[in-house]
Amino acid sequence: MGSAKGIDPSQSFVLPRLQSAGTASNLALNEQIIQMIANGKKVYHFAFGQSPFPVADGARKALVNHASKNAYLPVAGLLELRAQICEFHSELDGLHELDPNLVVVGPGTKQLIFLLVQVFNGDVFILSPTWITYKPITNLAGKHVTAISSSREDSWKLSSDALEKALSSSNSSSHKLLIFCNPDNPTGTSYTAEELIALSVVLRKHKVVVLSDEIYGHTKYDGEFLSLAKYYPEGTILSSGLSKCFSAGGWRCGYNIYPKELSEIYKAVCSAASNTHSCAPAPMQYAALDLFKLSENTREYIKGCRCIMGAVAKMCHRELDGVGVKAILPVGGYYIFPDFEILRPVFKKRGISTSQQMCDALFREQNVAVMPGGPGFLRPVNEFTVRLCFVNFDGGAALAAWRKQGCKEELDQQFLEDYCTMAVHGIQAIVDWVKKLQASG
Repeated sequence: MGSAKGIDPSQSFVLPRLQSAGTASNLALNEQIIQMIANGKKVYHFAFGQSPFPVADGARKALVNHASKNAYLPVAGLLELRAQICEFHSELDGLHELDPNLVVVGPGTKQLIFLLVQVFNGDVFILSPTWITYKPITNLAGKHVTAISSSREDSWKLSSDALEKALSSSNSSSHKLLIFCNPDNPTGTSYTAEELIALSVVLRKHKVVVLSDEIYGHTKYDGEFLSLAKYYPEGTILSSGLSKCFSAGGWRCGYNIYPKELSEIYKAVCSAASNTHSCAPAPMQYAALDLFKLSENTREYIKGCRCIMGAVAKMCHRELDGVGVKAILPVGGYYIFPDFEILRPVFKKRGISTSQQMCDALFREQNVAVMPGGPGFLRPVNEFTVRLCFVNFDGGAALAAWRKQGCKEELDQQFLEDYCTMAVHGIQAIVDWVKKLQASG
């Protein structure tokens, strides 16, 4: 026998740039808190953003009816589904030139965004703050990434001036890909027509390809969402899926829609898809057809979800603002991005200097879990922002009550206390904590 010792566990086999990579922080924290709740601990869980509502009845029945579908579907997805997706966006967003042959359906939008970044020949630009997964995706793909900062004073939105400055000062001569989220995660903001037009002028000037993540588009509380693809059609890849307005996150079914000008990238992504995930799950694709056909029941369902979420968002903003915690009023999605800067003098006395330390204290003292702003969302480590996901309530009960009350556009505080109880009580726990700290300071 030779003297070879085989694998040496002290040696790393992981690429140096990925050695410090970990599980997506929101998923890891959610798993931890779910286990704590299962063990009997009371937690106000504002740390994970998934829909609180059940999947619409029609889609659930369609999934049962198609559970036997076990054959591989086309890599880009079921053609009938791709056509229906285009019709959906034509009707709701006024996008009438979409081509089903330039739609790719995949097992969630994360996978499709990763494949896009992987095949893209150029550099990636993202926003700050932004969703925690965009930067890790670019790191996995080995691409250079530049963050463009926004501020609460600008409603956490990307301005055309900031975009122009970032693109003009870039040292890269490569092609440029901007990952743009609208409505935004983590801030809940969304863009007006004027803002999208101004951004489009800059994007067109610099020939930027945009991945417009519009997964929260049809959660916009007033139902009046505007897609970037309407103003910059030739350069926008529209990304969405079932997880938000259709409440089917665990189904893992997302899609990207490409313009004809970017058909080369589309073909490369489909090629990469064929060699990685093969296709999105067949039963989910067939069931999704029911959702995108927009029956009256589905339309009512979407309206109910956005009305309830809008009422919860207003409550969160009102209560936090009442004790001096500043935040932009969300207009879509599941999130608010409050800044606890008002407590900085008190935190300093307590030795708290980071958002993570603040969140740890809030959890210890009030059993409230939120995600720290900080580096995860590409914010400064000493900024006291947090992402608060106000979805910790029984959406099925709330939706049934909304229908029973006559499908009202506006919901009062009593409705929230009756049907969104944990969200109301959790916000009150934060308010009480802020008041207590202000009194002690």
